[in-house]
Amino acid sequence: MRRLIVALFLCGAGPAFSQAQDRPAEPRSGKEFQSAETRALQDDETRNPGMLWVEQGAKLWNEPAGTSGKSCATCHGAAERMKGVAARYPKVDAKPNLADHNAIDVVNLEDQINACRSRQMAEDLQYESQALLSLAAVIAYQSRGLTRGIMFNTSSPEMSRDRFERGHRLFHTRQGQLNLSCAQCHDDLVGKKLRGDTISQAQTHAWPAYRLEWQTMGSLQRRLRACSLGVRAEVLDYGHPDYLALEYYLAWRGEGLPMESPGVRR
Repeated sequence: MRRLIVALFLCGAGPAFSQAQDRPAEPRSGKEFQSAETRALQDDETRNPGMLWVEQGAKLWNEPAGTSGKSCATCHGAAERMKGVAARYPKVDAKPNLADHNAIDVVNLEDQINACRSRQMAEDLQYESQALLSLAAVIAYQSRGLTRGIMFNTSSPEMSRDRFERGHRLFHTRQGQLNLSCAQCHDDLVGKKLRGDTISQAQTHAWPAYRLEWQTMGSLQRRLRACSLGVRAEVLDYGHPDYLALEYYLAWRGEGLPMESPGVRR
C-alpha cells in the first residue's frame, strides 16, 4: 500500500519525478565506497567510534532537563521504543520550530527532538552540539537494519510536492565557483576518485555519522555544508529550508536501503 501511495504521488508530481532515472536504479550504501578498514570499523560496534555518542545519548534520554523534571523517557519510555522512528525522517509535517505550529514544512530528526524538548522539557539544542548529536544518534541507532521509507504527507500534498521538487532542483543545479551540481558527482561520476575519496551516490541513511576527517560525529546538515564549501558555493545556515528540502529528496533517492547510523565515513 505504501508503494502504491508513493507511485500515485509521483504520477501527480510532474514529469521530472515520474522518470526512473531521477533515482539510482540500484541504490548503494555509502559504506560500499569506503575502504575495507572503514567498513569493518562501522560494522564492529565495539570499535565504531560513533557508539560513544549512542551511549551518551542513552544517558541523556533518561536525564531530566529544564525545570519540568521530565526526560525523554518520561513520555516515550525506553529508547528502544524508538525503533523505526528515524527511518521515517525527514518528513513533511507541522513545523515544530515555527511560531505557527500548524505551518507545514520539512521536519528532520533534529527538528523533532528539539520540538519535544521545547514543548515538554527545556530550550532547543544547537545543531552540532554534543547533546543533539547524541540524542539523534541513540534514536537513529534503534532503526539500524530497518528499511528507510520517505513519508509523504497525504493531507498536504502540495507542500510535499513543493519541497520534493525543491530538493530535486537543488540536486541538479550548478553552484559555486566550481559550477558543479550534486548530480554531476553523485550521479555521473559514481565510483570515480576525487581527492582520495571514492564518489558515492550521496545516500543519507547512515547519518548522523562519525567522519574520520572530522574526528567526531556530525549531522547530515554538516555534511551538506561541507559539500557547499567544497564547490565554493554559499554555505547556508544549519536547518536552512534548502538543506532540509535536499535532505527530503536525498531520502527518497535512498528509499529501501537499510538504516546504518552510526555510520563511519572517511
